[in-house]
Amino acid sequence: MKNRVISLILSSVLTLAMISGCASQSTSNASIAASEAASTATSTEAASEASSETAVTEAASTEASSEEADNETLADGVYSASFTTDSSMFHVNEAYDDKGTLTVKDGKMTIHISLTSKNIVNLFPGTAEDAQKEGAELLQPTTDTVKYDDGTTEEVNGFDVPVPAIDEPFALALIGTKGKWYDHQVTVSDVEEQDAEESDEAADHVADLIDQIYVQEWTDDTYEKCEEAKKAWDALDDKQKELVEGENADPDYFGRDTGDASKDDALNGDNIGENELLVVSFGTSFNDSRAEDIGGIEKALAAAYPDWSVRRAFTAQIIINHVYARDGEKIDNVKQALERAVDNGVKNLVVQPTHLMHGAEYDELVGTLDEYKDKFESVKVSEPLLGEVGKDAKETNEDKEAVAKAITAEAVKSAKFDSLEAAKKEGTAFVFMGHGTSHTAKVTYSQMQAQMDKLGYDNVFIGTVEGEPEDTSLESTIAKVKKAGYKNVVLRPLMVVAGDHANNDMAGDDEESWKSGFTNDGSFEKVDCQISGLGRIADVQKLYVEHAGEVIKK
Repeated sequence: MKNRVISLILSSVLTLAMISGCASQSTSNASIAASEAASTATSTEAASEASSETAVTEAASTEASSEEADNETLADGVYSASFTTDSSMFHVNEAYDDKGTLTVKDGKMTIHISLTSKNIVNLFPGTAEDAQKEGAELLQPTTDTVKYDDGTTEEVNGFDVPVPAIDEPFALALIGTKGKWYDHQVTVSDVEEQDAEESDEAADHVADLIDQIYVQEWTDDTYEKCEEAKKAWDALDDKQKELVEGENADPDYFGRDTGDASKDDALNGDNIGENELLVVSFGTSFNDSRAEDIGGIEKALAAAYPDWSVRRAFTAQIIINHVYARDGEKIDNVKQALERAVDNGVKNLVVQPTHLMHGAEYDELVGTLDEYKDKFESVKVSEPLLGEVGKDAKETNEDKEAVAKAITAEAVKSAKFDSLEAAKKEGTAFVFMGHGTSHTAKVTYSQMQAQMDKLGYDNVFIGTVEGEPEDTSLESTIAKVKKAGYKNVVLRPLMVVAGDHANNDMAGDDEESWKSGFTNDGSFEKVDCQISGLGRIADVQKLYVEHAGEVIKK
């Protein structure tokens, strides 16, 4: 470029010299002029380049400083930001006014956008060409429920888009339902901290998502909805998480520490073989209890019957959803477990319920099994923990006796008494809190009290959360313990797991818990809680093993 400029100047000078008619002098002057011009041009060019380089350097420095300032400004947290594109056909849903939720975590930025429909099925951070290459990681949609000003709602696709920089266009390709990729440029800008109203909206959105998965019915998009709820929760800051409140949603849904989920085995593997022992439980979202109580029973059965593949199923879809949404652990419901057995070619199926009695859960299980009876050579169901229900409140059996002895001994040991009689002399009563039921099998709780009485366990009482039967309600149980003259009370769950009921209904700090009920009554000097499920007790596990064995031998 420099040589071309000099040549042009020289050419112009020589031409002017020839036109003047002064041959030799002109030539000399021309040479001098050309030399000066060349020198001037070179200096000008050098100065221009230096100036240009300085400007580029300064611009780069300014841009780097700006980007650095942005990164410094955007501390980890949740923000509101504009998301604009180069197309009127690709934009944020009108309900959100071209805005999305920008999450900054560990310095990485992601913006969640809700689109106008479900017509865009995937996005790709880059070009359409790269999106079609093998191994390209496409952004998968979430199902977002949009609420419009007129009160109507609509399900649309949403996406979590990685953001490389603020206020700078970046490539984002999309593919629609017709299967063709398109290139687009998008920009994230106008980043603002979410105000109080937006924080409330974000928390309400999470609560709504939790309520959507707090259901007993499984659908094809259940897993997707669970994942969406967890992503939305993770996008909240600590203050917003405290605001989550819905019909069933609260901060504890995702925020409560219930132990290490990795210690639990969902037992949902394939390669089952011809013989399967399916252990069916109501379930619990409390990780430690699930691993120790339900897992304890499953391990005992697996050790007792090595020729049978032990697998798990839960009857409570609400719990299955909770565990998957929070911890990513997939647990089969009963139908999923049965389909797995069919797909694996299982011929002989034995089902061991961990339920206490022949109640509603047991009846529903038997009904579901009846639908699959023609898909196996044999299907057998063994007895629940407490065996047959019996005719009246006074009728007991060997199972109830074995359980009564096992749970009382464990409670006495945990309370550090040498014997039940020693606890009685110290004025201590043990109260076992069951769930209760409106099913006819509720008489089982009365039979368990009768069993305690037959064993001479005068300071042992049976109660239920639901107050079914009526004389097992909190109020009735408190009255019985008071009448018997005991001043100290030990509460313990009469449940396979120490889950929500044990931790909240029994041992919780709210006014309606059993602990608060006994404490606030004012008649007792001390109220202790033992949060421990039946499933971890060796003699209880042994009883389940015996029940399963009776069926397997047949």
